[in-house]
Amino acid sequence: MLKAQIVPVTAFQQNCSIIWCDETMEGAFVDPGGEAEKLLQAAKQLGVDVKQILLTHGHLDHAGGAKDIKEQLGLPIIGPHKDDKFWLDGIEEHAANYNMPGLRCCTPDQWLDDGDEVTVGNVTLQVIHAPGHTPGHVVFFEPTHKVAFVGDVLFKGSIGRTDFPRGNMDDLVNAITKKLWPLGNEVTFVPGHGPLSTFGAERQSNPFVGDQALRSA
Repeated sequence: MLKAQIVPVTAFQQNCSIIWCDETMEGAFVDPGGEAEKLLQAAKQLGVDVKQILLTHGHLDHAGGAKDIKEQLGLPIIGPHKDDKFWLDGIEEHAANYNMPGLRCCTPDQWLDDGDEVTVGNVTLQVIHAPGHTPGHVVFFEPTHKVAFVGDVLFKGSIGRTDFPRGNMDDLVNAITKKLWPLGNEVTFVPGHGPLSTFGAERQSNPFVGDQALRSA
C-alpha cells in the first residue's frame, strides 16, 4: 500500500511528499525543494528507506534540494521530462534572485516521458507528461489508491501559472482536462502548494478548469 507524508519546505511552503510502500518501507522524495536536512530527518522518523528522488518539474522550489539529498544518500534523481532541463540548469541563478542561497542546480539520472512507470517498493506510479506550467512538467499517478502528485499543474481552486518562460495556458488546460480528468473524479491529488483536493471537486468548482467555467469560456 502507498503511504505519504507531506513536508512543506522553504519560504515557498512547497509540498514535498515523502512516499513509501508499506510492505517494503522503500520510498522516495517527490519534489524536495529545499531544507534537505529537515526532509532527511522526517524520512528517518517515519522509518522510510528512501531510494530515489522524483521531480515533477524544474522550478527551484520543487527541485532545489535534490542535489544535496543525492550527494548525501547517493540517490538517483528521476524526472521530470527533458524539456525542463533549462529550468534545472537555472536554479542557482533564480535562487539568487529570491535571496535563497543553498538551492542548487541538478541533473536527473533519468528523464521521464509520458507513459513511463516508476516503482517505489511494490508500488507503481504512472508518469503523465502535463506541460503548460513548464514544458517538461510530469504528474505521478498511483491508480490503485487513486492518488496523483501533480506539482504545480493544478491546485484547490486554481491552476499553475503560465507566465513563465515556455509556459502555455492552452497546453495546461488540455493537460488537465484531457489527461487528468479521465483518471476519475475520485482521484485525490497532492498539489505543489496548499491543501489537497479531488479532481471531482475541481471539476465542480474550479474557476479556471471546472466544467462550468470551461462551458462559459
